[in-house]
Amino acid sequence: MNLLQALAAAVGEANVLTGDAAQPYLTDWRNRYRGRAQAVVRPGSTAEVAAVVRACGEARAPMVPQGGNTGLVGGGTPDDSGNAVVVSLQRLNRVRSIDTANDTITVEAGCVLQAVQEAARQHRRLFPLSLAAEGSATIGGNLATNAGGTQVLRYGNARDLALGLEVVLADGEIWNGLRGLRKDNTGYDLKHLFIGAEGTLGIITAATLKLYPLPAAQMTALAALPSIDAATRLLERARAAAGSALTAFEVMGRITLQHAVDTLPRLRAPLPLTQPWFALLEVSDAESEAHAATVFERLLAESLDAGDVVDAAVARSLAEAQALWQLREGIPEAHARRGGNVKHDISLPVSRIAEFVEDTNAALRRRFSWIEPIVFGHLGDGNLHYNMGTVPGTPIDVAFAHEREINDLVNDAVHARGGSISAEHGLGQLKREAITRYKPPPELEMMRRIKRALDPLGLMNPGKVI
Repeated sequence: MNLLQALAAAVGEANVLTGDAAQPYLTDWRNRYRGRAQAVVRPGSTAEVAAVVRACGEARAPMVPQGGNTGLVGGGTPDDSGNAVVVSLQRLNRVRSIDTANDTITVEAGCVLQAVQEAARQHRRLFPLSLAAEGSATIGGNLATNAGGTQVLRYGNARDLALGLEVVLADGEIWNGLRGLRKDNTGYDLKHLFIGAEGTLGIITAATLKLYPLPAAQMTALAALPSIDAATRLLERARAAAGSALTAFEVMGRITLQHAVDTLPRLRAPLPLTQPWFALLEVSDAESEAHAATVFERLLAESLDAGDVVDAAVARSLAEAQALWQLREGIPEAHARRGGNVKHDISLPVSRIAEFVEDTNAALRRRFSWIEPIVFGHLGDGNLHYNMGTVPGTPIDVAFAHEREINDLVNDAVHARGGSISAEHGLGQLKREAITRYKPPPELEMMRRIKRALDPLGLMNPGKVI
């Protein structure tokens, strides 16, 4: 029995895709990475995933796990050798159980993030992971990349929301670690090896995740700011005023917002886009809407008096709040429609962000007169999407032609300030080589030892991360 026959026996012939049927799985959504594969398989259960892994192991065929294929660093795309098998987990899409007394939900890896949020909401619970691609990104992919999103400030990354995992290991064994425990001090916390590993150590097939009570009220506001330094002062004031009720603090440059509004007709800015920076704040209050409004009004009044806020628009309804969030969430789509940009997903201590942005913007403009910084991100947790476009009249291809130089300048500036060159998107293919410039050799060697121990044949998503 050859490999394709073994895969068909494992998942059914209809779920082994080759030729034209496989093509949508072989290109990332940015059209940056295009690969080839022997086949795309679509298992419908954990047992079927295990059978696929065993068949690929016997054939020495590399495996590339794939969720919603919304990644930004090529982590779910095969190389161009044609040897790999893409393992799509989209059919593993069941919500297995919800335990409201324990505030947990157990879902399969192919569950779309939005579906998990809705399942929790039906039980008057909140699953707080939220990001622009939540309508297509899957939980397995979120965990494999340790996704962040807009509410990390309050609830943490995907890693912080996972209590237990089910994983198919490189030899086809199934590890059932689906425990809903918040305390379990019985040895190594193995789930953390697989979260953020981008499928290089095993294939996540299900997860037990934390839920939270729905807030009694949410208040959202967009504030116009005179500088990025003012944004960090507003964040500090917001933390003092709201404490853990501050669930989101996003920052956006004026050019970034202007492009979004100009490109997507559905978006409307509630304030004149005349200030250089804007902040989107959200307070989720456990008490009442009146209490949340009081906190917000005091915070904005103090910030206006201090000169850190020039103007503000507070959402007075759910529709207005959604419109404000659509401004933020529409940014990636708008810039993709405009031809894309040279992307950087970085994190820094919040205290270093203003200095980084001002100094690095200046350094880039000295080197490249045509460059236009497109800056936005999750200031509350120190994560910026520090992207580079081009000024009007200069094709974006010019930026892509200088991508290596831009990346080196930005990454060096991040590293010099104690930051990370990948905050929430992972390393994938895009940053696999770059990371060797910044991680200490002992750290890289520990990662290689873990890889060799758990995947001795090197078949799990090779060419990614390390």
